[in-house]
Amino acid sequence: MEGAEFQHVSVMPKETVEGLLSTTAGVYVDCTLGGAGHSLRIASRLSADGWLIGIDRDAAAVAAAKERLKDVPCRVSIVHDNFRNLDAILGELGADAVDGVLFDLGVSSHQIDTAERGFSYMHDAPLDMRMDERQKLTAYEIVNSYSEEALARIFHDYGEERWGKRIAAFIVEMRKETPVRTTAELVDIVCRAVPKAVRRAAAGHPAKRVFQAIRIEANDELSILEASIRTAVRHLRPGGRIAILTFHSLEDRIAKNTLRDMARGCICPPGVPVCVCGHRPEVRLLGKARKPGADEVKGNPRAKSAKLRLAEKEPGAK
Repeated sequence: MEGAEFQHVSVMPKETVEGLLSTTAGVYVDCTLGGAGHSLRIASRLSADGWLIGIDRDAAAVAAAKERLKDVPCRVSIVHDNFRNLDAILGELGADAVDGVLFDLGVSSHQIDTAERGFSYMHDAPLDMRMDERQKLTAYEIVNSYSEEALARIFHDYGEERWGKRIAAFIVEMRKETPVRTTAELVDIVCRAVPKAVRRAAAGHPAKRVFQAIRIEANDELSILEASIRTAVRHLRPGGRIAILTFHSLEDRIAKNTLRDMARGCICPPGVPVCVCGHRPEVRLLGKARKPGADEVKGNPRAKSAKLRLAEKEPGAK
């Protein structure tokens, strides 16, 4: 795929890049490269001594990024992998200490808008939803092989869907006759399961939360997040920064709690008169979560739920 074919509008690009960069000769890692929207802005501000490392599990994103970053002034390394392997990736590249790490989480505009990928409830396509098409688990396998209890759990845990149990029951009943093969078939089942009055009163599409839950399960998006954030901070030089863009409450809660925990000092039990734990903060939080402005949301409605969290590694932290 040519770089121009991969369309994705980066969210809060100015705030993200300015919050992340501390030196033009540094080493920066974009763990979710996408179409290189943020990375192009980062690389364009680096000198010839700078180094951009981009990671993505989506082959289309990797191809697009290679095209878009071919003329930037700094050194560029692009890796087709999952950021859960960040430690090994940086080790293989010989980049044990870096100046900044970016996580732009969730699904990209390109993945949603490429109908055949099966991410969207607005387009009829085979149930897929794999960010990395090399992996075996697909949305089809989840919908057609998970137990009713397992489906209800992921709809509740990953979609915060109040009708999750009923939707799971409808799916299991429908697949007794024939497998659920397409996104349109799944949307139809969800619409049958959710009461009509609820659908009419809902602000968004009734299948939105179900699709989110299945996508998160298929790509194991949440279970890898905390460990990956901690790995990223461990590789930061003192004064280096981490930027995390989230798009729904589940991933933002993990990012918020992980950074807050790493920013804590003494962890002695309450009532202990003198600190004996010796625990020191690993990062310093750089303000509260930032949100896109009204103009950006108007131009890119998908930015509406975004939050940007920034932190800086403390001197002396391991």
